[in-house]
Amino acid sequence: MTPSNNTLTFKKFIQYFWIAVSGKETEFTSGSIRKAIFMLSIPMILEMLMESIFALVDIAYVSKVSVNAVATIGLTESVITLVYALAIGLSMAATAVVARRIGEKDVQGARIAAVQAISLGILISIVIGVIGMIYAKEILALMGGEPDLIAEGYGYTQVMIGGNITVVLLFLINAIFRGAGNASIAMWTLVLSNGLNIILDPMFIFGFGPIPEFGVMGAAIATNIGRGTAVIFQLAVLFFGWGKIKLALQDLVLNFKVMVNLIKVSLGGIAQFLIGTSSWIFLMRIMSEFGSEVLAGYTIAIRVMMFTLMPSWGMSNAAATLVGQNLGAKQPDRAETSVWKTGKYNAIFMGTVSLIYLIFAKSIVSWFNTTPAVVQNGALCLQVIALGYVFYAYGMVVSQAFNGAGDTRTPTKINLVSFWFIQLPLAYVAALVLGWGAMGVFVAITFAEVLLAIIAMVWFKKGKWKQVQV
Repeated sequence: MTPSNNTLTFKKFIQYFWIAVSGKETEFTSGSIRKAIFMLSIPMILEMLMESIFALVDIAYVSKVSVNAVATIGLTESVITLVYALAIGLSMAATAVVARRIGEKDVQGARIAAVQAISLGILISIVIGVIGMIYAKEILALMGGEPDLIAEGYGYTQVMIGGNITVVLLFLINAIFRGAGNASIAMWTLVLSNGLNIILDPMFIFGFGPIPEFGVMGAAIATNIGRGTAVIFQLAVLFFGWGKIKLALQDLVLNFKVMVNLIKVSLGGIAQFLIGTSSWIFLMRIMSEFGSEVLAGYTIAIRVMMFTLMPSWGMSNAAATLVGQNLGAKQPDRAETSVWKTGKYNAIFMGTVSLIYLIFAKSIVSWFNTTPAVVQNGALCLQVIALGYVFYAYGMVVSQAFNGAGDTRTPTKINLVSFWFIQLPLAYVAALVLGWGAMGVFVAITFAEVLLAIIAMVWFKKGKWKQVQV
């Protein structure tokens, strides 16, 4: 008897899965494109799943503290996303340049780019950290936090922004690993970081043995310890590990030409995410007009959506690496095919998730908080935003493809139109002028994201990204 096709397919899946998570394959400029997408996507999806699982666990623990504690996280994260914008913008440049050098078989050039990116990240995070430590209360007040919320939550804001170097370096070094094709190392880094976070979260929030009860600030302490430990692991891999890029002491030299090139490429990425995150801040400011319960429902819904958006970002990051390496190997058509195939797989996944949200939204939100107003607004947010999930799938993949090519300006322009010119005015008018309340914000988010996806796909087909040099 011969084994069935299903058995063979399952065995091949397990075989490829193990190769993907173990990082044994890093060559993605030849062979099957479907296999290349799988090999890169699996560790990146698992990496992002770990991040989103932690986000859900974190909000579940904090929800047991108070509604104010949940709202504090929402307000703080809407501000700290500005830090993420800088980190992700620089990370996009690092991925694009490292992937291009690896595709060109220039490993030394990739090492030089890695050192310059890390140096820039350290400098940026120190400046932001000082500001966050000193002005935590003022930041929450500026975001519309009520006095009792500020009194309870400013410690969380202080620790999260003050310790931002951990998240900046975590993002940045993982971007270097991804650009080199070592997606599995980035995955194991997040497994370590978020595994520690999940263990430490309840210990620092509620107290454990000699550890006092810190409340919502404990969530920030646990997060920074987990991320800081992961950064130490990343540096160990860079200097002593098994990655394609291995640094030595003689590599720790500033190269201003490469640094300027990284800054030039990252400016578009930073601007791109600053546009997106600043619009997010204004949306959060509008939501704060409707009280802590509505704000808490919105925050929970966003955390839940991260659970599905993060795996989609994993596939999108895979597309970015494939584009960068294949352009470096002078194979632009292979790069383009990789993007459309990745987008199709992402759309199938996101379409399935949207159905789950539409049917089970209230049950999902009630897992985290049973306050009726919180459940009602959180469920409404999930259902309305899920309507555009299939479009988001293509929008994320295509935007990251531009970034992987080093063309960070095009997504910046698309974000500017979609978020600032469409989303913010629409949200303000619908929520506050027309009196739709929170529903107006949710509709504006969905409309803007669908528009972004359509514009990105049309622009991508023009093919100008294939000529970008980094």
